[in-house]
Parts: sequence; structure tokens; C-alpha cells
Amino acid sequence: MRRLFLLFFSLCLALPALAERKYSFDDLDVHYSAFNSSFLQPEIAAAAGLTRAGNQGVLNIAVLKAGKPITATVSGQVRNLMGQITNLSFRQVREGEAVYYLAQFPIGEETLSFTVNVQSAGGPRNSFSFNQEFFPDR
Repeated sequence: MRRLFLLFFSLCLALPALAERKYSFDDLDVHYSAFNSSFLQPEIAAAAGLTRAGNQGVLNIAVLKAGKPITATVSGQVRNLMGQITNLSFRQVREGEAVYYLAQFPIGEETLSFTVNVQSAGGPRNSFSFNQEFFPDR
């Protein structure tokens, strides 16, 4: 019985890892993740030009076409529960063949609503939205 419980518990922990955070638009796949900047190791944050703080979040966007990273124009906004809007300023990061876009934003203990706009060269402007709850480090 104990083994069965441990197996079930392990599977429950693994299920969130299976959830892919992606939007698809025709031939583009946009992968995204939002997280507290304090989750980053100090040297990684410094190399990416990010401020590592308990009250700062990071939004990471990667745009793929046919499974290959491509450059794109990325913009967006984040809105808190009080309706305050912060425009996201993305900067492109290249590591080998990988291309991704990073933006920082302030966080509190709240659910934030994101709207992201992505446009590949010569392609249409695509938008998607998502909500995510944050808990700042104190």
C-alpha cells in the first residue's frame, strides 16, 4: 500500500511538468513562461541583464517555425487586479541557435493578466492572453 501511495504521489508531482505552455498560430508556435526573477541563479540573471529581486517577474517568449527558432517582433502588457497596466519591454537574447525574448515586470501576491503580441517577418500579428498567480519572495 505504501508503494502505491508513493507511486501516486510521484505521478501527481510529475503531471505539471507535462503541461506545455504554448500557443500555435498557423505555422508558428509561441512558447512562454512567467516566473519570479529570484528563481534565477545570480550569474544567469546577470548574463541576461535581468534584475534578480523578490518583487520582479520575468516573461520568457520563444517563437518557433517548423520547430526552428526564428526572430520576431514581440510586445505586450501585464495587468494587475486593480487594472493597472504595465507595458512589457522585450529584449532579444541569442544563445547559439536559440532565440528568445525576455521582459521584466513588477509582481505582488496576485494574479496577473498578460497579453502578448507576436509577429514574424512578413507574417500577421498574433495575440494571446493568459493569467498567472505570483507570490513574491520576502
